[in-house]
Amino acid sequence: QVQLVESGGGLVQAGGSLRLSCAASGRTFSTYAMGWFRQAPGKEREFVARINWGASTFYANSVKGRFTASRDNVKNTVTLQMDSLKPEDTAVYYCAADRYGSRVALDFRAFDYWGQGTQVTVSS
Repeated sequence: QVQLVESGGGLVQAGGSLRLSCAASGRTFSTYAMGWFRQAPGKEREFVARINWGASTFYANSVKGRFTASRDNVKNTVTLQMDSLKPEDTAVYYCAADRYGSRVALDFRAFDYWGQGTQVTVSS
């Protein structure tokens, strides 16, 4: 069982930055892949980034070059650094864990555990 708690959301102007964090419980954190997803009102949940247990990263095209995912397996945390934010980045952001830590799976249905979400609002 893995429990995830996100933090770091908020309101920022376009062009600004935010750093999201996700704290995970559980002794097997280092073997999990971690993902970030987002969901805007009226839209489906969409993939943002994935970081595998070996720190390989994958990004949605819409955020590539602006967002950076990283993990600390000692502190059991994963972060999403978001730079050059745009109004279309506004959404609730979710942290998720996939027990298959080395595959490349970008669909939200591949992930087993989810955080409660944190709101990110980017004003124009």
